[in-house]
Amino acid sequence: MKYVLVTGGVVSGLGKGVTASSIGVLLKACGLRVTSIKIDPYLNTDAGTMSPFEHGEVFVLDDGGEVDLDLGNYERFLDIKLTRDNNITTGKIYQHVIAKERKGDYLGKTVQVVPHITDAIQEWIERVAAIPVDGEEGPADICVIELGGTIGDIESAPFIEALGQFSYRVGTGNFCLVHVSLVPVLNVVGEQKTKPTQHSVRGLRGLGLIPDILACRSTKALEENVKEKLAQFCHVPQESIFTLYDVPNIWHIPLLLKDQKAHLAISKVLNLASIVKEPSLEEWTSRAELCDNLHVPVRIAVVGKYTGLSDAYLSILKALLHASVACRKKLVVDWVPACDLEKETEKQNPNAYKAAWKLLKGVDGVLVPGGFGDRGVEGKILAAKYARENKTPFLGICLGMQVAVIEFARSVLSLHDANSTEFKPDTKHPCIVFMPEGSRTHMGGTMRLGSRKSIFTVKDSKSAKLYGNKSFVDERHRHRYEVNPDMVERLEKAGLSFAAKDETGKRMEIVEIPNHPFFIGAQFHPEYKSRPGKASPLFLGLIAASSGELDTVMNPASVHQHIGPKSVFVNGTSKKAPNGMADVRYNNGFCNVLHTR
Repeated sequence: MKYVLVTGGVVSGLGKGVTASSIGVLLKACGLRVTSIKIDPYLNTDAGTMSPFEHGEVFVLDDGGEVDLDLGNYERFLDIKLTRDNNITTGKIYQHVIAKERKGDYLGKTVQVVPHITDAIQEWIERVAAIPVDGEEGPADICVIELGGTIGDIESAPFIEALGQFSYRVGTGNFCLVHVSLVPVLNVVGEQKTKPTQHSVRGLRGLGLIPDILACRSTKALEENVKEKLAQFCHVPQESIFTLYDVPNIWHIPLLLKDQKAHLAISKVLNLASIVKEPSLEEWTSRAELCDNLHVPVRIAVVGKYTGLSDAYLSILKALLHASVACRKKLVVDWVPACDLEKETEKQNPNAYKAAWKLLKGVDGVLVPGGFGDRGVEGKILAAKYARENKTPFLGICLGMQVAVIEFARSVLSLHDANSTEFKPDTKHPCIVFMPEGSRTHMGGTMRLGSRKSIFTVKDSKSAKLYGNKSFVDERHRHRYEVNPDMVERLEKAGLSFAAKDETGKRMEIVEIPNHPFFIGAQFHPEYKSRPGKASPLFLGLIAASSGELDTVMNPASVHQHIGPKSVFVNGTSKKAPNGMADVRYNNGFCNVLHTR
């Protein structure tokens, strides 16, 4: 097993996750099998209880792991399925070591950070790196490890020490350290300054880690004299110093690394030069260029609680982007704070109220994402009501589905008190109720989490057609509340259709309004499985419906009329179409953009 460690210096938020993912893409394109590990030095055992405002979204894996959003980047870029153990936290490591100490595994020894914590970290990395994540048997060839935070942080000290030991443990030729650092350009003089990176590398070396490669973040490509200076003062060969400058979209980052021959530098350090082939990134290149050249806009309102921080809805944004690229539309997202749609805001801040409603009324489609807590819920209900009454394409996810059911019960069934017991425990008409197996006292990991089966019960529904008329789908869940099964019959008689249910038939997974152009709610989170070139079916449906082209997307045989490819693959068979447009494979419920010409 070979290891590539990605660290960060100077400031946080440089894009270590995207850099690590892009390195993985590049190595995978060279014919190597790649897996990933993210190290988060915080004391939480996982990201499940952390505020999206503080740490961005919580990404959910197939096994129910609530992990850092960077694992979402890894899965999307590398098209792999990770496990909860691929996200290491200080909390997990200490919990593991203390549990062993309580069992007497250390035979009366004094348990210390060195060697017990550092050994546990190394053993965890070796164990998890061997888990296959790409559907093939046996361990991967390379494990890309990202160390969260910034070099010098107090909380990351045990991991730095462990990784320093680990580099010696695996030996020369099996460990490559990539340090991501900032090379700022001061507007006063317009000069790229190397001093922050020099200090960062000096600190890294002082902690026992010696960088093999520098990945320098800057607004523009590094000048040659700047590279020479960095090579001299950081003791890194000039050919191993790369620029990650600002690009139109992050799909260009693997291409930047390829153009600068980062794969050759990494393979040289890891003694892979003899087996690594030239990276094949034609499909990736075409997709990045296609994204840059889209001009016809599709405007989607995201009505949420955390609209002030886009990372809180990162997977939502990526899934919308994947779908819009598949539909050859330029995505425009209008952030609509749910609270601003409410009557209370009209009294307290009429300007914000007017602005929110103006945005909502000017979009092509509405998306209400998941969330927790009652803040903004009434605004989300109003957004669902607007979309339903005005025939605007609507997609509700998790809580977004639940508010759509509540709104329907209030408006169509005239149950004005209808609500969720999460927000109004004493409601007379509980449309949404607490999960029977959930915990009311413990927050972390007690929800319905991970990949679960949803069985289509309405075969001619829009959602079933979008998923390729499969009998069931496996999607990832993260919720505590669900549609009250006692109210389902009444809701269905009024015109609401529950198109998919769980294996017991008691849990509602997908809801639709059949006589609406596109009104779908999903209890699961389809955004977690969306990939570049493999748009999530429900997101694809929202974008297509918002573009007035839903029928062609639901009919795979005519998808070329919608997207305009030169050839179309339907369940493995090829059909020719006009030249000069995007190749598309529509298979297993996904619309897969291959390349353009």
